[in-house]
Amino acid sequence: MRRLLRARGAAVVAALALALTGCAAGADEDPAAVPAATTSAGPELTGELTVYAAASLKSAFDELATEFEARHPSLDVQPITYDGSSTLATQIIEGAPADVFASADEDNMQKVVAAGLATDPEVFATNTLVLIVPTGNPGNVEGLGDLADDDLTVVLCARQVPCGAASVTLLADAGIEPRVDSYEQNVTAVLTKVAAGEADAGLVYVTDASTTDDVEPVAVPGTGAVVNRYPIAALSGAGNPEAAAAFAAFALSAAGQEVLAGRGFGAP
Repeated sequence: MRRLLRARGAAVVAALALALTGCAAGADEDPAAVPAATTSAGPELTGELTVYAAASLKSAFDELATEFEARHPSLDVQPITYDGSSTLATQIIEGAPADVFASADEDNMQKVVAAGLATDPEVFATNTLVLIVPTGNPGNVEGLGDLADDDLTVVLCARQVPCGAASVTLLADAGIEPRVDSYEQNVTAVLTKVAAGEADAGLVYVTDASTTDDVEPVAVPGTGAVVNRYPIAALSGAGNPEAAAAFAAFALSAAGQEVLAGRGFGAP
């Protein structure tokens, strides 16, 4: 009988020890019990973050900024500055207080790198052009060849900005010399004029064309061969370098790529 009681007592002690060990393991596995510095999120970000981004990124980056702030509630992402990439690059080189630069092409990013203001930019998205007309196509535009028609009002991006350089390549490949009424400093300005009916046709990115019902695309060959690659970089003189690096990484992450794909951007 005493042997039986001793055996039962030993079993109870073993069971209690196992239960306590299990509780300790559970505490180790609880994310709340892991120091912040060792979690995938890293230390909490604070302060302000200033982002300069190509005009064509507006809808996507507004969403990215909102989601990034939600993940880092102690961080304040300032209203993003959007414009043509060449304009933004010039402003950054001249001393604009930006933490992050996202360009619509690699050439303008390289200007910032050459000035010693960014290192190791990474391509996070791609984009292509589309020919657009006002809804209803009042000018009866049928293709790129119509951009040489004197009777139509045509707007394009200035050639120094990425959408303008891509437009030049697309039209040259098609052997077309357009008759252009105005050159705009960013793709948003081209979209706005066509959407308002102030122009019969223009070339914008597919991502911009999808943001309004006031324009419609005209299918043309060759657009898939002219691809803009979008690089992003945390700037060397960033006032908030930790947040800058984290935002750039977020744009490249699975969550960031999902936002960009939802806005029509291609993968890097």
